[in-house]
Amino acid sequence: MHIGIIDLVTNSAKPSIWGRLMHGNFAGVMPQAVAVWCENQGHEIHYVCYASEKDLPDCIKDFDLAFISAFTQSAQLAYALSSLLRSRGAVTAVGGPHASSYPEDAIKYFDYVFGITNKDLVLDILRDYSPHRPTGLYIAAAKQPSSLPGVQQRWKYIKKALEKAPLIKVVPMLSSLGCPYSCEFCSDSSIPYQSLDLDVIKEDLKFLLTKFKRPVVGWSDPNFGIRFNDIMNAIEEAVPSNTNKISFYAESSLAMLSETNVKRLKKNGFKVLLPGIESWYEMGDKSKTGSKTGMDKVLQLSDQVNMILSHVPYMQVNFIFPFDVDRGPEPFELSKRFADLAPGVFPHYSLLTAFGRAAPYNLQYQKENRIIPVPLHTLDAQMAMNVKPKNYSWPDFFNHLIDLTEYTFSRRAFRNRFKANESGWRWLNWFRGITSQGIGRTKRIHRFLHRFNTDQTFRAFHEGETTELPDFYINWVRNDLGVLWDWLPEGALSYDPNAYLKTRDKVN
Repeated sequence: MHIGIIDLVTNSAKPSIWGRLMHGNFAGVMPQAVAVWCENQGHEIHYVCYASEKDLPDCIKDFDLAFISAFTQSAQLAYALSSLLRSRGAVTAVGGPHASSYPEDAIKYFDYVFGITNKDLVLDILRDYSPHRPTGLYIAAAKQPSSLPGVQQRWKYIKKALEKAPLIKVVPMLSSLGCPYSCEFCSDSSIPYQSLDLDVIKEDLKFLLTKFKRPVVGWSDPNFGIRFNDIMNAIEEAVPSNTNKISFYAESSLAMLSETNVKRLKKNGFKVLLPGIESWYEMGDKSKTGSKTGMDKVLQLSDQVNMILSHVPYMQVNFIFPFDVDRGPEPFELSKRFADLAPGVFPHYSLLTAFGRAAPYNLQYQKENRIIPVPLHTLDAQMAMNVKPKNYSWPDFFNHLIDLTEYTFSRRAFRNRFKANESGWRWLNWFRGITSQGIGRTKRIHRFLHRFNTDQTFRAFHEGETTELPDFYINWVRNDLGVLWDWLPEGALSYDPNAYLKTRDKVN
């Protein structure tokens, strides 16, 4: 068969400056694994990492079977692409976070919708890829795969994806799947944690040293380093410590980042760490703050991240607003104090978003009828959000967020962050701060808030008083989809925000 593997890294042919430079580094491991499994069965593979460098129809061919990987914000692009491919005779399948989060919606537009995916599930489809229309078939493995193709097996696809990254080229690797924590807002919390084969990891690191003078590896684990000594021993066997022949990026929990561990990370070439604080009132296990909340938590964690930055040159810390425990200006003021006490950190603010059935607590939001059916395409956790705040009006919340963002990306904050970072890394913080990652986002949120204050239809939609989709959202999707807008199936901008709850009620 002629099989297409399409990894939708982004959802627009009009990327930001940051996107043009970095999207090629966000290719997924799983689409490449599916490509390897299919190729090993003798099929012809056409792999596309869509990083928005040109119109997507120009990147694809006529396929017998097409696997599309999509995050939820790429869902409506994936729906339109599936419609186009079906018109050319292809059978289409979707996997990735969106398929797992919104299978009730995805089955309307694909022949196959993959939940948890392993090799046997893919091979079953290769043996019989009959179309399923008008309603697709949802299929899922009982658990995550015990092994995945390593870098050597995926190399041709990794190399193709990295062609889209003009400056920094980051090779995606995995050392584990799932998560050991139980944060009810998180999509990984319901997936049991498991390590992957350390021998494969060691061979892959040695292999990369033959392909790059100084490789850069981004660990795609939800929480890197849970079995800290095991993975560090493997790295040290493959890459002699203190040589810094490979630079590593990793997302890890603060609970794992003791000074002893951080010193070992430094010795082995770790340059970027991305832990999550998330909330000043919850998630004590992930940050190892126990029952400490509020200012006590700010003081403890600012000391810890300053210690980390004394060993590792770059650090982004992730926050989420607004949890149901948040009320008034305090959570935002605490974040300002943290920015003052830990000026070298790049703060990343995400909006609380309930992605279908991805996280356990989404059921509670649906029971409370607090999910607003904004188009899936706009759920970027940066400007649009779909959970009605419990303790804020919409304008109050966005005013607080704007105030916090302007504070942490003010000239004073830029200056302090610049002084607190090492040489070359301070320029990365500066660059991110002036793009859509910083100041640019503030401008977009201002425009969003203006809608709440001036557009009654827009406000009524977010208050749940009407289901009529505002033109603002329709135009947003149309503008990003470009020529594929005409292929978006009728009704694909709408979906049932409470489908997960209704499915559970039927089962119970």
